[in-house]
Amino acid sequence: ARTAMTYIAKKCGVRFQPPSIILIYKEDNKDKTRQRIMPVRNFSKFSDCSLAAEQLKNSARHKAYLEGVSLRQLEKLYSLLKGHLGGESLAESLEKCRQEETIDPEEDMNKLDDKELAKRKSIMDELFEKNRKKKDDPDFIYDIEVEFPQDEQLESCGWDAESGEEI
Repeated sequence: ARTAMTYIAKKCGVRFQPPSIILIYKEDNKDKTRQRIMPVRNFSKFSDCSLAAEQLKNSARHKAYLEGVSLRQLEKLYSLLKGHLGGESLAESLEKCRQEETIDPEEDMNKLDDKELAKRKSIMDELFEKNRKKKDDPDFIYDIEVEFPQDEQLESCGWDAESGEEI
């Protein structure tokens, strides 16, 4: 019985000509860095990036190698490729990706469809994990107490003005 190899993804990128996703990785028990080129076939400027990313990540041939690469990163690489196929420059495609990954605090998420809402939640989860302080972090402080200044007069909310009255 052969034991399954585990691969540690180091970098993942896209190549436009010929269209490919490129993974730089190491095998868990070796020091040598390797490169895996995964050709992108049947993909056009009209293709669905999230579907293509999911298919690549779950493909029998590449699944073990892409274990450490997030689905969001693969989607981003596919959207860069899609932009290139649509005639956009790399800078334009990167700016478009940056805008899609930025959450507008004024946006009403109640009006989004399920797919868009899931995408926003995924972005928020990723941002949360990136900014979260863990016990192992050098600047982790267990119990932080903060005093908020009370310079301004507290505003009264109209909805609870009659809460003292009994019904």
